[in-house]
Amino acid sequence: MLIGESYIGQGAEAAHVNTVLGERTGPVGVAWTTALATPSAGHAPFVAVVIPGIPVKPMTLFVNKAAIAGDEHGTLTWGAAQAGVAGGVADAVSEGIISEADADQSLIIAAVWVNPAARDADLVYANNRTATREALRAGVEGIPRVAEVLVASNRPFNPFYSAPAGGQEAAGSGADEAGQPRASEPQ
Repeated sequence: MLIGESYIGQGAEAAHVNTVLGERTGPVGVAWTTALATPSAGHAPFVAVVIPGIPVKPMTLFVNKAAIAGDEHGTLTWGAAQAGVAGGVADAVSEGIISEADADQSLIIAAVWVNPAARDADLVYANNRTATREALRAGVEGIPRVAEVLVASNRPFNPFYSAPAGGQEAAGSGADEAGQPRASEPQ
């Protein structure tokens, strides 16, 4: 099982895609079929297609992270974002990230964020295509490496929040601005 993540773009049209790639006969296959068979309010997993009637290979289950918030959001999710995900999976195969030989024996679960405020279908498409390919690449290559995570953990941030400069610990924790125990604290 190979898990990947990618965030591409900015603003409402940014794409955040998480992928799970694995064998049809393993736990990914069980998760894939279970998710397909158990939709919930606002979340209806479906098979991504390159064109109607031709699903992308590896077969990819598109799972929307944001509940559909109206007609325009639904059209962007099921239209532009789905086309981007299918294109990104096909790109991963054509570029050798996933081998053609593995494409029929594997399944992908793609958890996809489409912001309800998004309006530009072409940007939603392009960002999801790139994010899907790069999430699959990250999963296959095992990135990020733990050392990279540890360096980045000194100042975590995302598009919605940036940690304050200087400290990792909560206020009153006894840590200095670098997150280290103060000299008067036992180590």
